[in-house]
Amino acid sequence: MTLTTEWGETLDPERVLPEYPRPQLVRDSYLNLNGRWAYAITDDAREPARYDGEILVPFSPEAPLSGVGRQLLPGQTLWYRRVLRLPEGFHRPGHRVLLHFGAVDQSCSVLLNGVPVGGRTGGYLPVGCDITDALRDGENVLVVSVRDDSDTRQHARGKQKLRRGGIWYTAQSGIWQTVWAESVPAVHVRRLTLTPDLAEGCVEVTVHASEAGGDAEIRVLADGAVVAEARAAAGTAVRVPLPEVRPWTPEDPFLYDVTVAHGDDRVRGYVGMRSFGVGPDADGVPRLLLNGRPYFHAGVLDQGYWPDGLYTAPSDAAMVADIAAMKRLGFTMLRKHIKIEPLRWYHHCDRLGILVWQDMVNGGGPYRPVVITAPVLTPLRLPDRGRWRRWFGRADAAGRDEFRAEARETVEHLRNVVSIAVWVPFNEGWGQFDAAEVAREVAALDPTRTVDHASGWHDQGGGDLRSLHVYFRRFRAPRAAASDGDRRALVLSEYGGYTLRVDGHTFGPAEFGYKRYRTGAELAGAFTRLHDEQIVPAIAAGLAATVYTQLSDVEDELNGLFSYDRRVLKLPEEVLRRVNDRLRL
Repeated sequence: MTLTTEWGETLDPERVLPEYPRPQLVRDSYLNLNGRWAYAITDDAREPARYDGEILVPFSPEAPLSGVGRQLLPGQTLWYRRVLRLPEGFHRPGHRVLLHFGAVDQSCSVLLNGVPVGGRTGGYLPVGCDITDALRDGENVLVVSVRDDSDTRQHARGKQKLRRGGIWYTAQSGIWQTVWAESVPAVHVRRLTLTPDLAEGCVEVTVHASEAGGDAEIRVLADGAVVAEARAAAGTAVRVPLPEVRPWTPEDPFLYDVTVAHGDDRVRGYVGMRSFGVGPDADGVPRLLLNGRPYFHAGVLDQGYWPDGLYTAPSDAAMVADIAAMKRLGFTMLRKHIKIEPLRWYHHCDRLGILVWQDMVNGGGPYRPVVITAPVLTPLRLPDRGRWRRWFGRADAAGRDEFRAEARETVEHLRNVVSIAVWVPFNEGWGQFDAAEVAREVAALDPTRTVDHASGWHDQGGGDLRSLHVYFRRFRAPRAAASDGDRRALVLSEYGGYTLRVDGHTFGPAEFGYKRYRTGAELAGAFTRLHDEQIVPAIAAGLAATVYTQLSDVEDELNGLFSYDRRVLKLPEEVLRRVNDRLRL
């Protein structure tokens, strides 16, 4: 049986994810290219003379909503083809036409009318192409070829595995985020850097343009009214003071609009005035800070998988529903686990008001069970430098360099997201290496957020958080390590994972979780006792954040608050709200 969500059932193939995909750099020029494309899978790298059929982009061929139902294997090539016709007046004289792919897993090459126009390796970050010089009047032929080594190579892969099962999920491939085009002036804004400085009551704005020189006009608006203006040369940061600053919080997620005019280009974005950090509370206990004050992060693990779309949510409304449900149930944070979402997901977190911990996507060679699973029940902690790297699947220097480069690109890609409070470079030793050094690199690149350098185990003493995963055993807050000079905040970055099977709403017969329950009443009782007896008392002892596993079931994992199809909430809402109301400082 194929599970479907309510949004997948009502999907209109003529309007697949039609929303503007880049909310913090909006232009009026927009052409959505989602929908039906021709596809083929070949055993070599030669484009086929005939294609196999149709695929619904941006769903991967492995996802039911794609209409394909085939697994791309290492060594094979996935081909996409469609005719591109630009609307009348879309490409104005002197303008450039840019083609965007939100993400393509894992390596892609893009051709227009047989001319190579772009590509990349890395399945979680955007692909951008300037197709102007390859364009013809009338019909154009757009072809994309994709290769995906999945978990057989060093590349970032997240929780995808060709032999799925347990905590590893169906490998997916190809285009999995929106495809779109825009027409821009020859001199245009490439991106904005918007850095709030809450203490000084200003926002620092840098306009990055396609060419150096020329001033940009910047306006900041609150509730539609201009509250600040500035001019600055492209590439030069300018600090824009704001009157009567209204801070952003989950309880009051206020966003300022930002407009920029640079030459003939006009773009719109937004910023939220907030600050993150780690510091002592009134008793000297290290806490996570929001806007300079201790703030408890009551979070849930969010893997971003869908039974009908895999990595791709079936609609914008589906993404909103997940975020809004967690907010309604009393959570204040989502840990986005081993995945980079489309920019609209982060936009909804910003406007709805929920904090985000953003994981980097793991890669590397095969993971050794002793490194990955032994720490669940033992105090095993291994170093991750030098000769120890091979134990973590990181002996390959090129693979380590690729991870570092993608980590830097991830920070730049998501830098303006208001809700991201924490960067998480490594999780449970999956492809971990030099974690303390990587944490320093991330902090230097973005000093406005905190860093959880090694979530779970194999702690190297780096970053801002002392990060624990506790399953199968009772949680007790360890004694503070301040005497050893460790002033990091204590966080329980994974726990719980209680399992309940809901017949008719499961992926298959397999069942994975950390403690099984037969009824919803049993699950609700156990969930309440867990927090009453272990979690709430630990807050007074120094616990600064929690991440319950998890938002929804994912394939064999039946430990979600929701079933995989999001149709069943396994615990009563009042139980979840009552428990989360107690997770406060």
